[in-house]
Amino acid sequence: MNLAVVRGCVVCTRKNPDMEGIKLLVIEPVDERGRPAAPRLVATDAVGAGAGETVLYCTGREAAIPYLPRSVASDACIVGIVDTVYVEAE
Repeated sequence: MNLAVVRGCVVCTRKNPDMEGIKLLVIEPVDERGRPAAPRLVATDAVGAGAGETVLYCTGREAAIPYLPRSVASDACIVGIVDTVYVEAE
């Protein structure tokens, strides 16, 4: 799992029927200190995250698991909303 911050949403007027009812969000991967760590990407939202929230996301085959038994085409999925990140001083 990885950390990211929700930066926006994606609205699709037409999409695959298997994706109906699934929210798509733009996320920005961050490191443990909240600094940008990778380019932004679109992820499905399995937990009801909102703009500005820090989230946990997974990628690859695991990104479709929250939607089983449906067959959802997802390369990234938000699976948790982060309350606190604690990192020891370097």
